[in-house]
Amino acid sequence: MTDFTKFYINGEWVASLQPRPFDVINPATEEPVAQISLGGAGDVDRAVAAAKAAFPAFSRTSKAERIALLQKIVEAYKARYDELAQTITKEMGAPAWLASRAQAATGLAHLNQMMAILKDFSFESLRGTTLIAKEPVGVCGFITPWNWPMNQIACKVVPALAAGCTMVLKPSEIAPLNAVIYAEILDAAGVPKGVFNLVNGDGASVGQAIAAHPDIDMVSFTGSTRAGIAVAKAAADTVKRVHQELGGKSANIILPDADLQKAVAGGVQSCFTNSGQSCNAPTRMFVQARQHDRAVEIAKAAAEATKVGDPNTKGTTIGPVVSEAQFRKIQRLIEAGIAEGATLVAGGPGRPEGFNRGYYVRPTVFANVKPEMTISREEIFGPVLSILPYDSEEQAVRMANDTVYGLSGYVQSGDLEHARKVAAQLRTGNVHLNGAGPDFGAPFGGYKQSGNGREWGEFGLDEFLETKAVMGYNAA
Repeated sequence: MTDFTKFYINGEWVASLQPRPFDVINPATEEPVAQISLGGAGDVDRAVAAAKAAFPAFSRTSKAERIALLQKIVEAYKARYDELAQTITKEMGAPAWLASRAQAATGLAHLNQMMAILKDFSFESLRGTTLIAKEPVGVCGFITPWNWPMNQIACKVVPALAAGCTMVLKPSEIAPLNAVIYAEILDAAGVPKGVFNLVNGDGASVGQAIAAHPDIDMVSFTGSTRAGIAVAKAAADTVKRVHQELGGKSANIILPDADLQKAVAGGVQSCFTNSGQSCNAPTRMFVQARQHDRAVEIAKAAAEATKVGDPNTKGTTIGPVVSEAQFRKIQRLIEAGIAEGATLVAGGPGRPEGFNRGYYVRPTVFANVKPEMTISREEIFGPVLSILPYDSEEQAVRMANDTVYGLSGYVQSGDLEHARKVAAQLRTGNVHLNGAGPDFGAPFGGYKQSGNGREWGEFGLDEFLETKAVMGYNAA
C-alpha cells in the first residue's frame, strides 16, 4: 500500500504535526490502495503562513511570467497524464476510458483555456482620469470534492495562479491521490515555494480551519449544499470572499417536437455518466404526458444497455460509486422511490447481478414520478433517473424550477428557437440545448442553493481578482 501521508507546504513534503492515518479505498474492490494522513489546524496554519509569505512576490509577477509558468505546468501535466487517469480510476471508480478522456482531460483543458484568456486579458484600464486595476484577491483556500477531482482542483488552482494568488488546497480525503500527483506536477513546473500548498484532511478539521482562517482572503468550496452552508458560516467572522459550487437536481425538458428516441436515450446516458456522480447531471426528465409510456420504454432499454463493470474492463459503461457511505445513501433513496409509489422501470435496490463486492449500483429508472417525491427533490448522486410527465410546456417549466437548486438545465427540441425560449425561463446557471456538451470558456455555477460565483474561463479568473480605483491617476 502506497504511503501518501506527507503534505506539500512551502515547496517541501512534510509530515503532519499530529499524523492521523487514513486509508484510501478502491471502490471497485473495497480494499485500501494507499494511505494518507488527516491534518489539523496546525498544518493549515503552516500552509497559510507559507502562502502569505509568498504572496507579495508572486502577486507582482507579470502576465508574461504567469503564462510561461502555466505552459511549464502543461508540459509537466502531460508527462503524468496517464498516471493521473489511472489514479482517478483507482481511487474513485471512474471507468478507465472516462478517466482518460474526461476526468484527466479537464485538468489540461483548464490550463490551455486560461493561457489563451490571459494573453488578451487586461488587468488595468483608464476611465477618464481614473485607473481601474484588477489585482489578486490574496491567499485562497480551496476545498474540493471527489466526483470530478482533477476538474475541480484545476478550475480553482489555474485561475488563481493566473491572477497572481497563492493558495492552500484541501482535496477530498476520499479521492486525494490525484491531488498529490498534481502537487508534484506544480513542483516540477517550478511553481515558487509557498504559492501552492496541499494539506489533506476531512471537513471537520482541515476544511473548517481553512474556512475560518483569518489570513485566508477567499475560500472556494465545491461540494454538498449542507457542507457549503457550514463553510459560509465559518468564513463569516472574517468577512472573506466565499465562492461556492454546490448541489443540483437538474431538469431535462423534452419538448413534444424533439426526436424522442434520441432525446430520452441521450438523457439516460448523460444522467448515468460517472455513475451519476455529477452535480449537474440531468436527473429529472420531463416528458409530455402523451409521450410518457414511449419514453419509459426507451429509458428502460437504455438503462438495461448500460454495462456496470470493473472500471478497468473494456466495455464498461459505469463503474462503482465512490464509497460505502455513498452506496448506502443511494440505496436508501431508491427504496424511498419505491415506498412513495413511483414506478420502478429498471434497476432497483442492491448490487447488479454477479457482484458481491464493490460499491456497484444498478442503473435505475423511475417513471410516473411526482414533484413532491423524495427522488424528485433530493440530490441522489447515483445512476438514478426520475421521469415526470407534464401536460403543458408552462407546467414543465414550473416543475423544473420547483427546486431549491439551480445549477444546470437541459432542453431538447426539434426547433432550436423553441428550445431557446424554454431555456430563457429556467432558473439555472447553465442550460444545455439538444445535447450540447461543456464549454470550458463559459461560466460554470448556479442559482439559489446551488451556490454563488462562477468558475471556468474568464469568469473564473474574475473570481480571484479585486477591483481598485485610483483617482487622479491621469492628468485631466
